[in-house]
Amino acid sequence: MRIIYMGTPDFAVPALDALAKTGHEIVAVYSQPPRPAGRGKALRPSPVHQRAEEMGIEVRTPASLKDADVQAAFAALDADVAVVAAYGLILPRAILDAPRHGCMNIHASLLPRWRGAAPIQRAILSGDNISGVTIMDMEAGLDTGPMRAKHVTPIEDKTAGVLTAELAQAGADLMVEVLDGIDLHPPMAQPQDGVTYAAKIDKAEARIAFDRGAHQVERQVRAFNPFPGAFFEYRGERFRILAAHIEHHDGPAGEMLDDSLLIGCGHGAIRPTLVQRAGKAAMTPGELLNGYEMPAGSRVDG
Repeated sequence: MRIIYMGTPDFAVPALDALAKTGHEIVAVYSQPPRPAGRGKALRPSPVHQRAEEMGIEVRTPASLKDADVQAAFAALDADVAVVAAYGLILPRAILDAPRHGCMNIHASLLPRWRGAAPIQRAILSGDNISGVTIMDMEAGLDTGPMRAKHVTPIEDKTAGVLTAELAQAGADLMVEVLDGIDLHPPMAQPQDGVTYAAKIDKAEARIAFDRGAHQVERQVRAFNPFPGAFFEYRGERFRILAAHIEHHDGPAGEMLDDSLLIGCGHGAIRPTLVQRAGKAAMTPGELLNGYEMPAGSRVDG
């Protein structure tokens, strides 16, 4: 098949690699334009852009796909299918209809649950037991298209970072399977029941809500690792909790219950195991408290 690949972040790199190893031809890669990054704010191409250039594949980075000339150039590639993974731009009807088999998306949830921008984080925050990826045909609605295949994985105690990497590879493998046997994976309409929406993550959501109980705090920690990082403030300084476990000690929400960073959550308590002060490297509680006191009875601002 002649494939147009459309993706931007790290999540989309494994599928590009997997498709390149098959007998299919990737005729072009579309990615979002380079963005300012680093201290010097120099323009940096996306992870997919960088990987495609390493592979010698033409990369196109339009700011929008609404322009008629951009749409004509897309159609001129004469593709059999466009594979989309976390591309980040809206695909107009002219783009959706251009490839012979349309546009297929690797979506990181078990549709119709968690349509939208942040399915992995929302699944963890909601306490879901399972997650997965769905290969779907794209249409004008938000992740409403018919499905071709699914892969299910347990969430367990995974962080968003770990689950993202796992689902990225699973989605890559599943997309190759679908394209290699497209007639064996006919599109099936999504069920009407069980629809939920995964709204984009607001950085303010990463402020830890200790009054919501230890289980929810632990989910916050995992859902926002690695980004934006669940945090609290103490004496005006911000601390990120990168890993933690629950302990069955009830205590006032946001209060230090001992001298070793056990924080009350109303129902249960949370024991951070990896923390990070602003501008510092990640460290254990023992390393943090070596010369920095957070005594029992003191309070943190979640």
